[in-house]
This record gives sequence, structure tokens and C-alpha cells, in this order.
Amino acid sequence: MRPPALNPLFAEITALPGVGPRIAPLLAKAAGPKVVDLLWHLPTGLIDRRQTPSVADAPVGEVATLRLRVEGHIPQPRTHRTPYRVRCRDDSGTIDLVYFHPNPDWLAKTLPVGEEWVVSGRVDLYQGQRQMPHPDLIEPPERFEAVAVVEPVYRLSTGLVPKVMSKTVAAALERLPELPEWQDPAWLARQGWPAWHEALHAAHRPQGQAELAPDTPPRRRLAYDELLSNQLALALIRAAYRRRPGRPFAGDGRLRDRLAAALPFALTPSQTMALAEITGDMASDYRMLRLLQGDVGSGKTVVALFAMLAAVECGAQAALLAPTEVLARQHFETILPLAAKAGVPAALLTGRDKGRPRAETVAELAAGMTRIIVGTHALLSEDVGFADLGLAVIDEQHRFGVDQRLALSAKGRAVDMLVMTATPIPRTLQLTAYGDMDVSRITEKPPGRRPVDTRTIPQERLAEIVEGIGRQIDRGAQVFWVCPLVEESESSDLAAAEERAAALQRRFGERVGLIHGRLKSAEKDRVMAGFAAGDIALLVATTVIEVGVNVPAATVMVIEHAERFGLAQLHQLRGRVGRSDRPSTCILLYAPPLTDAAKARLKVLRDTEDGFLIAEEDLRLRGPGEVLGVRQSGLPGFRLADPAAHGDLLNVAGDDCRLILQRDPDLQSPRGEALRTLLYLFERDAAVRYLRSG
Repeated sequence: MRPPALNPLFAEITALPGVGPRIAPLLAKAAGPKVVDLLWHLPTGLIDRRQTPSVADAPVGEVATLRLRVEGHIPQPRTHRTPYRVRCRDDSGTIDLVYFHPNPDWLAKTLPVGEEWVVSGRVDLYQGQRQMPHPDLIEPPERFEAVAVVEPVYRLSTGLVPKVMSKTVAAALERLPELPEWQDPAWLARQGWPAWHEALHAAHRPQGQAELAPDTPPRRRLAYDELLSNQLALALIRAAYRRRPGRPFAGDGRLRDRLAAALPFALTPSQTMALAEITGDMASDYRMLRLLQGDVGSGKTVVALFAMLAAVECGAQAALLAPTEVLARQHFETILPLAAKAGVPAALLTGRDKGRPRAETVAELAAGMTRIIVGTHALLSEDVGFADLGLAVIDEQHRFGVDQRLALSAKGRAVDMLVMTATPIPRTLQLTAYGDMDVSRITEKPPGRRPVDTRTIPQERLAEIVEGIGRQIDRGAQVFWVCPLVEESESSDLAAAEERAAALQRRFGERVGLIHGRLKSAEKDRVMAGFAAGDIALLVATTVIEVGVNVPAATVMVIEHAERFGLAQLHQLRGRVGRSDRPSTCILLYAPPLTDAAKARLKVLRDTEDGFLIAEEDLRLRGPGEVLGVRQSGLPGFRLADPAAHGDLLNVAGDDCRLILQRDPDLQSPRGEALRTLLYLFERDAAVRYLRSG
């Protein structure tokens, strides 16, 4: 149960004064639907209205707060080409308040001639005369002290005005309850950080530009609170997982020896090390929960197959869950012949399997005749059961939620879990997203793979590129052509892909295929099969081909408008070529002029193929909120913490959690109770359920 003290913060924003049905959706779009969301919606800038000069001394180009008397109105001529002016003065000179497209009646009523007002806004100069276009504030003289202050600037949604946002945030701050201190007092004192209340008030009321920086004491305090809640939640989940008894899968190695003998290559040193870590976990008497990170084409599937055979050697079954049918089929095509050489029956189950064939696959799995199953979400269906599931492998973990991970492991007894991803994750984000898992990394490519020649070429040389590709196709090459990410709209991306495919079909005829996210699975598979078989020489695609498409014969990748993609995404796309011993090329087409950030991204891609280095650079260049997949992948979206700026605090939070759970595993001490409140405050409610008494 959430502590009652937090209820005012988790009320709907309509509970705040002045927030009705018209304003609430606008505030919810900008910050979120609850009062607490406004607390986490920190200012991004400020307006300093403390400058209160005379008119003659008002600095041009800056915000000033002036005491003025209205001298007269200069109405807008009928042509509407010149603005409406209200001439005002003080003892030092005159200034015009300027309005474009005004309501003259409203202005005459608001600014009657002869009255005095406090006016604040940016001062301009026009034909030697000072003016203030559309003043931000017009208040009576007695409000002077209230106007001449620093005003925070917040991100807004369309239709929301700054004054409403500031007023609503101020109302949310008034609801702050008295909460127990969850931070260690000695640590707080050493850092020179304020209490939680003070930190929030200070962060929302900056008195200068420097106070907006992420390294100020109030902002670091708030960031640490959020990071600590994240790390503590993951630590509790991990501890609960570890408390459940596992079962050792040591195996005698006979099946793995057969697989090693059947492979046409030896494992790389990092594949060998990752496999040793995985089989070490499996042989222990606690449950394995391990993340296997490997760059594109680094050989994760083979490592996973060795792990599956370790479970099969002990009489158990193994399952591999993939997010798409294309990826599941590809894994199955890799696994089936190798499993056959080891003498182990394997099967495939996807949503497309129906009728008798599906019933037979499900029956053989339930009877234990099938030892290894590869599949999509179809494996999670209620009617799919196992004789004895011992190992669950989940590929591209970020496409699945924790619930789906648990649903698969619930189909067996004390199931070991191996999670794989080909998306290199920066170390800081890895801690925040996968802190509940042990991590193995495969850092080398299998032997025989050649580096991809990456080139950046301006879009105006498109015709030249098309001719060059024609020559490559005539020599038997196959080509991927990825169309630009137009905007966050699948229909726009699809239109761009269809247009490019039509243009290329006019040049190359039926050898051009098109694949995109809206195609039905069967049609997608048909196009991919045509490409894999060589019937299609040039495949035009949206980013649907980013993960898991394996066509070793493809040696050219063209990415249009490469400047619109993130570094990690470009790296994933480039990884579709260079999967054989033939020389491969990746052409990054861009539309000049490039921003500095886009130039930096394309340079990194030209200079290195190290996915982990690329992931770190992507985080540095774009920040955690923009790194590919953060928003759509289940990686946590932080409101107060920036893993790039607060990476040092993330490591401290991890250490703090280990110490907390060593001393007080059930969070029963006074600090433990306060930490429960912290978990609820940052909506990590699920983690509290893992406490033995919670």
C-alpha cells in the first residue's frame, strides 16, 4: 500500500486550483496527469525581471521591468501593415508598447491614458525609438515587487501559456508532505545537499542561469533520489530472484562436444568467456539471470545453443523466445542443423502455425520429445506447456516486458534465464535497465568477417550512387536501401520507402523488392525469402530490417538521410552487411548542411565499428532520452537524473543499495521504512512486493 502521506501527490492534476477540463489535458501532455508529475517537470530556463532601469537606461535586447504612465494610443492604420502602439513614458523618456493583430477595444480598456502601470518584457529599438513588442506582464504599481523577480521557464504543450504552468507548479509545491529522510545523514552532509523539500523548491526557483545546471546541489540531490529508487528496485527484484531455489545444470558435456566438432569455426575468446560465465551460473544452485550483450553478428545464437545443450544434457528442455517471426525463423535456421548434428530434436512455433501442425508441435513439446523450441509470443499461449523447461533464452529483451519474461519462466521449475541483446547499451544505461542481471559481453566478430567500408556522401550525388549500385548488382551483389526516418509516423516513413522503391524499379525492374512494418507476416517472409535466395537483388526497406535480418550475400547498405538517425541505429543497420568474407560497403547519404551533432555522429560511424564505443558516444552526443530505443524499449525514462551527467551518482547508488540490503534486507529499520516511501514516490511499487514482509 502506498503511504497515505503521498496521496496528495498522486491525485489527478484537476485537484489543483484553477485546473479544469480545458487546462488539464494541456498540462498532462506537457508534464503528466498527476500532481507528482509537475514536481518532476523542472525548469529548462529562466526570465530575469529584476532589471528595473529607467526608460532611457533600458538595455536593448534584454528583459526589463519598467514603471510607466500611458501617454496615448496610436491605433493601427487600416492597411494593418504597421502595428498598434501605446506610447508610454517615465521621467527619462518615452517607449512604445507594440501590438500586432490587436484587439483595440481590449487595449483601450486595459491601458487607459493617464494611468500608471508596471510593464515587463524585452526591449527593442525601432528607428531610434525604444519599444516593447507584446509585453509579457502588465500589472498595477503595487504589484511591482511581485513582478521584479526571476521567473522559471518550463517546457509547454501547444495551447498552454507560461503563466498557467508556473502557477500550477507552484500549487503542486504547496502540496509537498512531510516525509522521513531516506538518505544517509553523513552522506548528505558530505555532499552539502539540501533536504528533499528544499531541493525541490530550489530547483523550481532558480535565481540565475548557473542554477539550471545538472551539477547544482539541489539537482544532484534530486537526481540521486531517482537513481537510488531505480537501483534499489532492481536490487530487490534480483534478491528475490536469488532467494528462489535454482537447480544445477552441470551436464556431462557430450552434446556440447558434438556441437563443437560440427562447427566450421572455433569460438572466439570472448564467446568462450561468455559461455564459461553462463554454464558456471547454470551449474550453481541458484537461478541464473544473465544478460548476454553482443554486437551485431558477434555469434550470440551459437553461445545460446551451447547453453541450451547444457540444460538438455541434464534431461531438461530449452526455449528461445524472439520478438518477431523473421527473427525466430532466422534463429531456427541457425539452430536446427547444428542441433541435428548434436542429435537433439528442435522445433519452431510462431503465430502463423495453425491446425494439426501446431497441435503436433505443442503435443511433442509437452511430451518432452522436442528438447529445444524456438518461437515468438506464441510460446506464451496458455495451451503451450513443457515436460520440463530448464532454460529460457529471450532475444532482444527490450522488445518484451518483465511480465512476458516471467510468463515464460513460469512454464517450468526453477528456470534459468538468459537474455540477449544486439543493441549495445552504454554502461550507465545498462546499470539503470539491467541492474538486476549479471552481464556477459561478446566483443569480437567471428573469424573471417571483414570490416565494412563506411562512406558519407551528400544526397545530391544520388544519381551517381544508383549507377554505382547498378554495376554492383551486375556483378552479383545484393543491396539494402534504407529509407529515411521521416518523422514519428509510420505512414510518412512508408510513403518515402514506396516512392524510392518505385524510382529504383524504373531503373532495375523486378529485381527490386520492398519491405515495411505494415506488411503482413507472410508477405514479409516472402520478400525476405526472395532476397535471401537472390531473386531480389535490391531490397528497399524502412527500419523494419534493423534487427536480426541475416543475408550474408548482401554486401552494400545505402542509408538515405543518415543524419536523421541515431548513432546506435545507424550501427545496427550497417550490421546487416559485412556478414561474410566478401568486402562490404555502407553508404551514408546526407542532406547538407549538417548540424555539428550530425557531423559528429557520422564521423564516429566512419571511424569505428565497435558497437560499445558507438553506444557510449551516442549517449554523450544525444543524452539518454534520445538514444535509440530508450523511449520505446523499456529502458527507464528518468525525469530528474541524466545518466550522462550523473553517471558517478549511479555507481554510488548501486553501492548504497548493496549496503542497505546487507544490513536491512526487508527495509524494516527507520531508514528502511523511509526508503519504502522513496520507492512509492518514484512509482517503483512493484519492487516493494518483493520484500518478504512487504
